[in-house]
Amino acid sequence: MQGKTEWLTGNDFRRMILGAYQTFMREHEHINSLNVFPVPDGDTGTNMLLTLKAVAQAVKEAPETGIGPLSKRATDSAIMGARGNSGVILSQIFRGIARGLAAKEQATSSEVGKAFQYGVLYAYRAVSKPVEGTILTVAKGIAKGAHRAVRDGLDFMDVLAEAIKAGEVELEKTPDLLPILKSAGVVDAGGKGLIVFLSGCLEGLSGQSSGPEANFDSNLRVASLEYAEVDITHPYCTEFLVKHCNLNTNEVREHLLPMGDSLVVAAGSDVMKVHIHTARPGVVLESALSWGTLHDIKIDNMADQHQQRHEFLDVVPGHNQVAIISVAAGQGLADIMKQMGAATVIMGGQTMNPPVEDFIDAVHRGNSEKYIILPNNKNILLAVAQAQKLLGDRVEIVATTNVPQGLAALMAFDADLSIQDNVVRMTDRSKEVKGAAVTMAVRDSVVNGRTVTAGKYIGVQDSKVIVDADNVGTALRSMVEFLLDDEDEVVSLYYGANLKKEEAQVIADDLSFHLPAVEIELYLGAQPHYDFIISIE
Repeated sequence: MQGKTEWLTGNDFRRMILGAYQTFMREHEHINSLNVFPVPDGDTGTNMLLTLKAVAQAVKEAPETGIGPLSKRATDSAIMGARGNSGVILSQIFRGIARGLAAKEQATSSEVGKAFQYGVLYAYRAVSKPVEGTILTVAKGIAKGAHRAVRDGLDFMDVLAEAIKAGEVELEKTPDLLPILKSAGVVDAGGKGLIVFLSGCLEGLSGQSSGPEANFDSNLRVASLEYAEVDITHPYCTEFLVKHCNLNTNEVREHLLPMGDSLVVAAGSDVMKVHIHTARPGVVLESALSWGTLHDIKIDNMADQHQQRHEFLDVVPGHNQVAIISVAAGQGLADIMKQMGAATVIMGGQTMNPPVEDFIDAVHRGNSEKYIILPNNKNILLAVAQAQKLLGDRVEIVATTNVPQGLAALMAFDADLSIQDNVVRMTDRSKEVKGAAVTMAVRDSVVNGRTVTAGKYIGVQDSKVIVDADNVGTALRSMVEFLLDDEDEVVSLYYGANLKKEEAQVIADDLSFHLPAVEIELYLGAQPHYDFIISIE
């Protein structure tokens, strides 16, 4: 772009995207820090940066020279690389821009300005229930600012500047629209990310980018998942169904507990599903024969399984009509999900939301006709919805927002039923479980009127801090006592990567001592950040 010329080319677009990526490399940690919830999952900036990285890399290497074809390539890369809800919203902005620039070799300032307005429209459409005070409020302000600038006939750099100015005004209003932002004294992180994106576009277009040079090989600070060794004292993972079972779940648990660990018992319609790690699977099965008829018996030697490295995507071969794709935040949780019937486990969760492309790859690599996806995290919902749009009727979603819901849904899965029947069963079952978690507060904050101090252990449920304590055991017990109802029978605890098995067992035993009326089950989750994930039924 030269002087005040009205035309923008593919090279101008390329400079904007690379400038935006460079600016995001500088600013993403600040955006992360705006997370109002005091848990270690402030990843809005990282998700937007990783989404933008996919776009910038594709655009930098693209052979296209026209602004229209280049924006189309950017959109395809954004959609496939989108991470987290904020990344999906950003990808839809690219989608709208591409629509406005379709088939154009170059475009006027007015046309590019209108294309950015299309982007905001598509972002709104991506969210089923838009909430004011979020990234969408800022996007709406940006669209209005761009519209006024285009109407006044300004060149595109001025259009961008006016759009940013209007967006910043709306960004400052977000705390008045969302009380949780006001109590924390911050603006919306996603909205701030959108301002940074446009500011980077302006810097790139003007040749004044102040961010670090775009580096596509750098390792961003994203949580890693460590592999945990299996306890080989009970090496045989044994699973089976008991039809017409003459015992209830408590009686089955009481009978099997002395025979192993990692016991999971779930009752369905006239069927009991059992999972146990044991040294004597034959004894377990012989005992179960007296309860009813046995079906779908499966015995795996975990010592053999764990000699092999787990892939990022672990796809089980087979030709089932319906299979499950589930997201896990730790290797222990991934193992449990595989044992419970998930065909594919995608590693991801807090601070490490998987991109849309991972779900697409999982379906393409599998051998089943149809798939049900369990996101198990509210910040992955838009990514799996995007994958569903791209894959069509091969995919359905059971919108699980936490691990306990995902595990409960897996319990209800029946490979012999249709995908529609399974979605209904699994959705209903996921709603029957209460899920929560215990972690350490990473910042001072005020959430729902409760003052939280950094370094305290907190119990959280549905984005609310319920309890806080000086040690993890006290926080866990307080959280469980808060959730327990008279009809609840089982509390399942999944301990995280920061705890040793012996430490977790001591805490679980103490909980059993104080709550003798319920069964306490302890499993390795190996999830980062969260000391315990809690499931109550």
